[in-house]
Amino acid sequence: TGGHYPMQEGEVFNTRYQVLHKLGCGAFATVWLCQDMRRKKQVAVKVLKSREGFAETAQDEVAFLRCVSCMKRKDLAGENIVCLLDDFRMIGENVPHACLVFEVLGPSIRCLMGNYTAQGLPLPFVKKSLQQVLAGLHFLHKCCRIIHADIKPENILLYGCSKRLQRLLMDPLDCDQGSEVRLKGAGGDLGNQLEESDLMNIEVKIADLGSACWTYKPFSKEIQTQPYRALEVLLGLDYGTPADIWSTACLAFEMATGEYLFDPQPGKYFSRDDDHVARIIELLGRIPPQIVFSWNKSTKFFSRPGALLRLSRLFPRTLPGILADRHGWTPREATAFAAFLLPALHYAPERRASAAQSLRHAWITA
Repeated sequence: TGGHYPMQEGEVFNTRYQVLHKLGCGAFATVWLCQDMRRKKQVAVKVLKSREGFAETAQDEVAFLRCVSCMKRKDLAGENIVCLLDDFRMIGENVPHACLVFEVLGPSIRCLMGNYTAQGLPLPFVKKSLQQVLAGLHFLHKCCRIIHADIKPENILLYGCSKRLQRLLMDPLDCDQGSEVRLKGAGGDLGNQLEESDLMNIEVKIADLGSACWTYKPFSKEIQTQPYRALEVLLGLDYGTPADIWSTACLAFEMATGEYLFDPQPGKYFSRDDDHVARIIELLGRIPPQIVFSWNKSTKFFSRPGALLRLSRLFPRTLPGILADRHGWTPREATAFAAFLLPALHYAPERRASAAQSLRHAWITA
């Protein structure tokens, strides 16, 4: 259906990978837990849709992952990126499907958040996970010259450092098409089964380079999932590695609070993009005039510097205020976290904090 390969449990791919069960699915692919009969170990096989353009996308993703594997031998930070083990093609309904074979990891941060509390994940785990995400991005940006272009909770995967945690994270998964994956563990949901000490033993890896591009060769003007989309991408400016840092700041806020930093919605007289720009201005302040009209789509959003075309009533707010009022943080906690986030949300991409600078920030190292 919709271009997906008609998979059957027990089927053998490429005379080597026997299908055990489905791990997840999304807009562009399904992922299956398989037994590698040659190496006697379990692997995750990502099977892309067969529609036109998907084969080329798969080739690009393989090129990025091979670059990661090559550079990983020189830099241990590459351990924070998912590992490609093999790739092949197979024919289904007379059309080819690209297949990528990965190490088996657990569910995503989105799944963990969905099974935890409405007030976000414990801050020690948030800090540890962000350290690993930022280390992975530093590796991608500096060593591989790759922009991930889709940092979000669904693309940060968990894995356990002990056999007990591995078993817990690999409990049968229920795939809700196009949305989040939820765990169905025998002892209740994942959040209730995990002690905080267990949580601190969980590592994370950046996954899904299907939307990535080279720093010197962007493939598309339209990148990133909407709530995590950097302002320069939203307004049509050329983008680079700072776009990933903006997304990471949005990810950090969501992990720590359980809510989107920006959750734009369309209205009767304005688009979702209009609302997104307005929400950014409400939180981060007026965009400087010299920046506004340097962007390709500026006249789509602004009638003059600082004045939005279709939204006139804005409600300014501050990050510390949101954290204190909506989430009950102390002023000290809220100020420290905001001091970490705001440099990663700088309007000018060239002045935005890099992954390395964010890693050295006092909030994340405390």
